[in-house]
Amino acid sequence: MAHPTQLGFQDAASPVMEELLHFHDHALMIVFLISTFVLYIILAMVSTKLTNKLILDSQEIEVVWTVLPAIILVLIALPSLRILYLMDELDDPHLTIKAMGHQWYWSYEYTDYENLGFDAYMVPTQDLTPGQFRLLETDHRMVIPMESPTRVLISAEDVLHSWAVPSLGMKMDAVPGRLNQTTFMVLRPGMYYGQCSEICGANHSFMPIVIEAVPLEHFENWSALMLEDA
Repeated sequence: MAHPTQLGFQDAASPVMEELLHFHDHALMIVFLISTFVLYIILAMVSTKLTNKLILDSQEIEVVWTVLPAIILVLIALPSLRILYLMDELDDPHLTIKAMGHQWYWSYEYTDYENLGFDAYMVPTQDLTPGQFRLLETDHRMVIPMESPTRVLISAEDVLHSWAVPSLGMKMDAVPGRLNQTTFMVLRPGMYYGQCSEICGANHSFMPIVIEAVPLEHFENWSALMLEDA
């Protein structure tokens, strides 16, 4: 998760987020090179009184500064389109979960099970135990098996919400009357935190999302206990 004074992204915990980080570094390097080149030209123009007549009227230079930006845009667009298609790829998910946004909490339903669902409310500050994070902890966590493709169906019951978990590279709007879907796969066990990312009312800041990724055997034990309690 994020920490104070952090400037970069959170550590990637899914293949899609790893691809997004690589693309970010790729685009940032291109921006850095362009900025350095432009700054050098500005300093050269300001610091010298000499003028090259061949630069004032040159067809070759006009061709270069027209073709070169087009090539740079292609170098940025191709990996970007590849990631867009990867994010929309949905191939035989092992688990499907329906997430519904409410004012102001999330409810989850494991659609592969007959009666497995719960509401996830934020834990008030006075009820937090040592090691829990303020404004990020919920009374029920969304437990998923690690290294398993998981599909999330996202909607809302009242107003617009947005289901977002930065370390997994996920952000999907929850729209009343519409069912959106996204997919992800967590690479390692752990706790992953997110929040509602669409202003949805007075308590918008108090709709945390907690995903707990566990080995498949632990997930089966957890689901069996949840079904017994239901």
